[in-house]
Amino acid sequence: MSLTKAEVWTLVHAERDRLGEDLSELERPQWQAPSLCRGWSVHDVLAHLLDTARTGKLGFAASMVRAKGDFDRANENGVRRSRHDQPEQTLAAFRAASHLERIPPAHRATRLVEAIVHGEDIRRPLGITGNYPRAGVHEAMAYQLRTPTSFGGGRERADGVRLIDAGSGVS
Repeated sequence: MSLTKAEVWTLVHAERDRLGEDLSELERPQWQAPSLCRGWSVHDVLAHLLDTARTGKLGFAASMVRAKGDFDRANENGVRRSRHDQPEQTLAAFRAASHLERIPPAHRATRLVEAIVHGEDIRRPLGITGNYPRAGVHEAMAYQLRTPTSFGGGRERADGVRLIDAGSGVS
């Protein structure tokens, strides 16, 4: 069963708030720690999350035009645009944008994917344990499993694999 628009945004806002709280006590060297996103620091991934929180359909289209259709370049440009000199400033801007409901021309579940996956990209290298609502994880995974890898999903990677929710025994 798919979550409603309101349910998705409630989960996204809560996750953004939790991440902001988790990062509120970081020391300067922790901000520069490599994240799980190759080539990006913890600070860079937070800037990416800030950029995606602020970017709607028109902003996304404009960013893709500026990047000549290169999705990775558009993301890099977004990090440069949203990353402040001081990580605390980036965090403050992220917290101020945490309840925005902007979305590129994509399914709303992508906002859950962004929040959960990039939350882990930041938390794991810092030794912070994330705690995600099962409904949000299921919605994000279901979206990723039906989306082709060419669009950032994992449909082909999961072909022939049975996934089981170890917490509930549901598959």
